[in-house]
Amino acid sequence: MTATRLLVVTAVTAERDRAAAGFDGGGAPGTHTVPGHTLLRTGGHAGHPLRTDLLAGGVGPAAAASAASAALTAAALRGEPYDLVVTAGIGGGFQPLAPIGAVVVADRLIAADLGADSPDGFLSVDALGFGRTVHHAPPDLSREAAHALGAVHGPVLTVSTATGSAETARLLAERHPGAAAEAMEGFGVAEAAASHGVPVLEIRTVSNAVGPRDRAAWRIGEAMAALTTAFAALAALLEKDPTLIPPRPDTN
Repeated sequence: MTATRLLVVTAVTAERDRAAAGFDGGGAPGTHTVPGHTLLRTGGHAGHPLRTDLLAGGVGPAAAASAASAALTAAALRGEPYDLVVTAGIGGGFQPLAPIGAVVVADRLIAADLGADSPDGFLSVDALGFGRTVHHAPPDLSREAAHALGAVHGPVLTVSTATGSAETARLLAERHPGAAAEAMEGFGVAEAAASHGVPVLEIRTVSNAVGPRDRAAWRIGEAMAALTTAFAALAALLEKDPTLIPPRPDTN
């Protein structure tokens, strides 16, 4: 059986390592490098046909896009392109849809603050005619993943400045109805994946509420642990039915 190749991109190594523990029963992964980064590798052998590279790409959309692009390009040059990219980590949840402790699987990855301010309010780059602010996850895959992970299924917003006030949270929720979570890397990873024609999925475990920064209420440890559980469920789903991943444009 041909291995399904998966790239997982997180912001920090703690998230990467928690995600890696969800594969191969938590067995010790191998490592390999791309420019500027060391990736963990799991699976791709008998009994575990899902081969996963995990990368801590840095905080924010620019760092994440750069790291993901390096990994995607290196894989393509090896003649081993990825079948799916997953951007993942902990994040803030919009209340009450995604409470602390929830898991969110994105149906859309949205650059929520990419645009311009104006006297009439925020203007996205779409409205300005300069680009795009939305990537769609494969609908069948994201829906089935949300079901398998017991997750909220909805938009995840990418921001360059984490929300710290009730007013900003309200404005984002009004601008993006149904938004479930906020993080800082998803759209950047999606841009890199799109340039290689690879589908993208986003998974967030909710450590805090989007809004005022009440650090005493944050549950980072629990959200980190939930990443392992979420990726174990994702691995089981993809090993059971790899056809949920849409084929790359250059494959039949």
